[in-house]
Amino acid sequence: MIKGTVKWGIIGCGDVTEIKSGPAFQKVDNSGLSAVMRRNGEKAADYAKRHHVQQWYDDADKLINDPEINAVYVATPPSSHAKYAIQSMKAGKPVYVEKPMALSTDECQEMIDVSKKTGVPLYVAYYRRALPYFVRLKELLDKNTIGDVKTVNVILHWPPYPEELEGNPGWRVNPSISGGGHFHDLASHQFDFLEFAFGPIKEVRGIKANQAGLYTAEDAVSAVFLFESGITGTGSWCFTVPEQQAKEVTEIVGSKGRISFSFFSSTVLHIETENKTENFDIPHPEHVHQPLVDLVVKDMRGEGSCPSTGETGIRATLIMDKIVGKNEAIW
Repeated sequence: MIKGTVKWGIIGCGDVTEIKSGPAFQKVDNSGLSAVMRRNGEKAADYAKRHHVQQWYDDADKLINDPEINAVYVATPPSSHAKYAIQSMKAGKPVYVEKPMALSTDECQEMIDVSKKTGVPLYVAYYRRALPYFVRLKELLDKNTIGDVKTVNVILHWPPYPEELEGNPGWRVNPSISGGGHFHDLASHQFDFLEFAFGPIKEVRGIKANQAGLYTAEDAVSAVFLFESGITGTGSWCFTVPEQQAKEVTEIVGSKGRISFSFFSSTVLHIETENKTENFDIPHPEHVHQPLVDLVVKDMRGEGSCPSTGETGIRATLIMDKIVGKNEAIW
């Protein structure tokens, strides 16, 4: 438990920390951002200046061992999540790590094992568990607004990014850095929330393909899955469709209606029941990590609990690894 202010250090102050996450650590009660690190010292210094952070580093070891830091946010690509998270926990500092949690299920488990051995908390940045839009969605489901849920259908069809068409794909589609491709980057959020809403998935099967050859990772994935509760699910992910065919929607069908919603493209919840149709527009906050960071800080201080931990975070990686054919034996 941390007494007093949670003083954060960020390892990897890149684009994701500019608006989505970084400012949240300064705006949450009993929380502050004390130091940032990036391998490029000039960029780290610039970030610190623009965000009014006192200390910057170009060496992660120095940030982790900074006595002014008592918690660490690991915002690097997944290839170094396990390394920095484990190092931080062994230094006695709680960790909030970006998603996907690590390169593989095995690395995730190693992180969990260190957390248990050291007694140092480990949290994962699946912030949809705390966003008002998704909290409202879960409330509707918990109230049986559409009756008993029968099935879930996930569709995520997006066109390739311009840089991919130009032959310069980014690190997110380099499996040695990201653990997979866009599927691992985006479906991780989807599976994490679906398990948050409906409980554990007990069985999953999938197929993958590389249809366009723009990069080495799979660009098309299909899956079927079954929750322990008996709810069935299907998913289709393709990242090379024509722009006019782009579609991103998840549909939940129950015994008394359906809910359609978006993980990434919209903030409208569409509810159809036997008697009426409703739309709720619930905009995201400016800093989408902030509601979850608030819960993380409260958990660290013994004032509440956080719904996204290492134990929950590993699940999305396990499911995705199973779908694409990795780590078959551990399911």
